[in-house]
Amino acid sequence: MVTIYGIKNCSTMKKAFDWCEVHGVEFAFHDYKKQGVDRDRLVLWCQNIGWKSLVNIRGTTWRKLTPEQQDIATQSKAVVLMLEYPSLIKRPVVETGTQLLVGFDPQLFDSFVK
Repeated sequence: MVTIYGIKNCSTMKKAFDWCEVHGVEFAFHDYKKQGVDRDRLVLWCQNIGWKSLVNIRGTTWRKLTPEQQDIATQSKAVVLMLEYPSLIKRPVVETGTQLLVGFDPQLFDSFVK
């Protein structure tokens, strides 16, 4: 089963949802802005792909952080920040059961999700 993590009202998420619909991929959606994301899952994601791949430094949430908050030097600090501000997590995060994918790229979705 494919699980897509993200925030519902995000243009990138809408692209991922549309892609899944067109390609007949069934998925469960987890809105981490409404439902949160647990610490253990974030740590697991960081261990698999690295915290730098998860933190969205291009979004408005990042720009609103203080320079001290933006000074992330460790995975632990990144996890704490992502727990406090789930909008900092890049979108979507896709778990396929065997693979983890961050961000939306149609070609990567073709190889990971189908």
